[in-house]
Formats: sequence, C-alpha cells, structure tokens
Amino acid sequence: MAAALVISAPASGVGKTTLTLALARAWRNRGLNVQCFKSGPDYIDPAFHAAATGRASVNVDSWAMDRGAIAHLVSRGADADVVLAEGSMGLFDGVAARGVSGTGATADIAEMLGWPVVLVIDPSGQAQTAAAIAAGLRDYRAGVRLAGVVLNRVASPRHEDLVRRALVDAGIAVFGALPRHAEISLPKRHLGLVQAEERAEIGQLIDETARFVAEHVDLDAVLRSAARWLPQPAANGLNVAPPGQRIALARDAAFSFVYPHMLEAWRAAGAEISTFSPLADETPDASADVCWLPGGYPELHAGKLAANARFRSGLRAFAETRPVHGECGGYMVLGTSLTDADGLRHEMTGLLGLETSFAKRRMHLGYRLAELAAPMPGHQPGARLRGHEFHYSTIVAQPDAPLAVVHDATGAAMAETGSRRGHATGTFFHLIAEDR
Repeated sequence: MAAALVISAPASGVGKTTLTLALARAWRNRGLNVQCFKSGPDYIDPAFHAAATGRASVNVDSWAMDRGAIAHLVSRGADADVVLAEGSMGLFDGVAARGVSGTGATADIAEMLGWPVVLVIDPSGQAQTAAAIAAGLRDYRAGVRLAGVVLNRVASPRHEDLVRRALVDAGIAVFGALPRHAEISLPKRHLGLVQAEERAEIGQLIDETARFVAEHVDLDAVLRSAARWLPQPAANGLNVAPPGQRIALARDAAFSFVYPHMLEAWRAAGAEISTFSPLADETPDASADVCWLPGGYPELHAGKLAANARFRSGLRAFAETRPVHGECGGYMVLGTSLTDADGLRHEMTGLLGLETSFAKRRMHLGYRLAELAAPMPGHQPGARLRGHEFHYSTIVAQPDAPLAVVHDATGAAMAETGSRRGHATGTFFHLIAEDR
C-alpha cells in the first residue's frame, strides 16, 4: 500500500509546487519510490515532478476525465511507497459548470480518491486569521479530509508562534513552517517540459529545496498523516484514440508540450511514435502516416523556424498526402505567419491561412469543449473533445473552414474554432480526452 496525499492551498502562488517537489525528492533520497500526479490541466508541473522523482507524472482532471480514466491513471502508483497529487489554484477552485466527473477542482480528486489534503498556508500580513482560513477549508466540504498544514513565508519566530497556536487551538496539525527570508522558488521562465540540458540545473535546485524543507518540516509526521491507499481495478481506461499507426511527433524546445497520458494512450493502442526537431531543420519520418505538432513556444523561435526551409518544405510535402495536425503553438506554425512580441512578422509553413500575433498579448485560458465539424486525426465528425487552452497570441486572420464548434466551460461560444484545409487541421486547445 502507498501513502497517499494531496498538496493544495487556499490560492495560487502559495508554494504548492515547491512543497510537492521538496517532499518528493526528500522521500526519494530516503530510498522511497514516489509517484506524483497533477490535478488539473497544467502541463509544466508534471515535468518538474518527473525531475524530482525519476518517474513520469500525469494529469488527472475531473472536468475532462471520468472516474474510470482517473482510476486508470492513478493506478500507475500501485508500486510506489508514496503518492502525491499536486493541486491547482485553490483547493475548491474549479469552473462554474460541472464537467465529466467534477468541476476540475483539486477537492474533486481528493474526495474521489479518499486522499487527505496537506494545505500550504501563506500567513503573510496575518496571524490567527490563517487558522480561520484553514478551518474554513477543512469544514467546507464533508468528503474532503484535511491532514494538516505547512506554513510558508513566515516572518519571524513570534509570527510562527502566533499562527501555530491558533491552528492547534482549531485542532489542525502544523507539520512545519518555512521562513520568509529563505524563500525558495522555481525559475519563472518558459520551460514547457524540462529540456535535457536543463536537468542538471533543475535537479540541483530541487535538491536544495528538499534540504531546506526537510530542515523545517516534520517529514515523518506528514507521512503518518497520509491515507493507506491501494488502487482499485479501473472499469475502463482512457478514451483517447491514436491519430495514426505511425506518428511523426515534433519534439524540441519549440514543440515541448503534449500531455504525457496522451502519448501513453497512443502507445497502449499500438501506435508507434517517431520524433523530429523542426528547430534542427528536420522533417517528419517519411514512413509515418500522420504528423502531429504539439504546443510549445514557437514565438521564441519564430525566426529560426521561418529560416528552416528544409523543415517547412518537408512538412508541406508530407501534408500533400497525409494528415498533419497542430495544437496551439503547432497550430500557429501550420499557419501563414506569426508576428513575435517585437512586432516582427515571420513566415510559417502556410498549410493553413491562420495568422497570429504576440505584438499585443492577450491571455486565453480555460477548458474547451469542441464538437468536430470535420475529421481530425484520430477523431470523427461529431466527436466531442475536451481540452484546455492557454496562450497569449491573438488571431489576425483565421480564413479557413472551422474545424469545430468550440465552447468554454460555461457554454459560451469561442472564436478559436480551429481550422482545416486539405490534409491540415489545427486547434488552439490541447486535447485531454474524448467524451465517451
């Protein structure tokens, strides 16, 4: 049986990722096998989890996935000693309308799996009120059990004492307190998946974080508070069809994001995946029957992509006879042009008429439910696809036929419908699952 916990907080930016990575690495350094998960659609944190544990981490999402899919994904922790699910946003934060099995809130996963929650509390600018917040979170939903709290950014020993006393009086365990002056954080930069050349740097940072947290947090007490969990057999797995039998997947610093569970589902269905690097001016494998360009950061490499004539001509030649699909950044590269943050226009592959710009940044963020108006690799017209969109680009032109009717989680229609032309298709959302 594994010891299972959820790491959450009252809000974003409190230190969930820092604590998750520190606990995972500290326990791994003790010789324990640690498996991490990420609640919600965030695609950066699972890469950090993998760096901390040496095991692939996947997303579990109550808005996009049913209980069977979630049970199937978490069963990968069956051979672990410790299982940690890192939450997103605040513990109960999700969308207004319920999805497949919940609203996307971390609390959905905690209740569904029966895993107690360790809260990261930042008491900056308050003292006893921090206990009131923790008690409110503990009592808000009957099916969610609070294990205890870790305080982050504590101002002084006196400050810590005030907060600790209030929490203990409220019947809430305090596992430790991290001082503000020694705050630790991960670098705020474009990472996507952790690139190979960054692994040494990230590994050193995680080691330092683990040592710091181990000095201030009672790791044994945290472990004792965990649920003893043994995964139950899942009635069904992921409802994700591979886009083809042999998939040419763009994979480098410009195309760094695809959900790990998607690749695993494709391979489990018998598909073969070969990777190529557009940044290295490579072309898709000639033996592939479909090409997939995932999201990433093409805006950071737009000049190089525009200059890589071999990649661009090779992709166009591939698309003459076989499907090519792009998600978000990959969709932009399939378009006619991409204007970077400095206002420079770069020619892209031209397989679609899409023109995008980062000159005026505007955030597009949220769940998406798309009903396909035409086929895309792996999915037929009428299929209902659930995904997530997160980018800062604006559409200058989107002249091709729409690929889908797309709505957000509230049911509002979205302008980002995706496009189709010939064998090329693209979407701004990253696919998570298809409705059964």
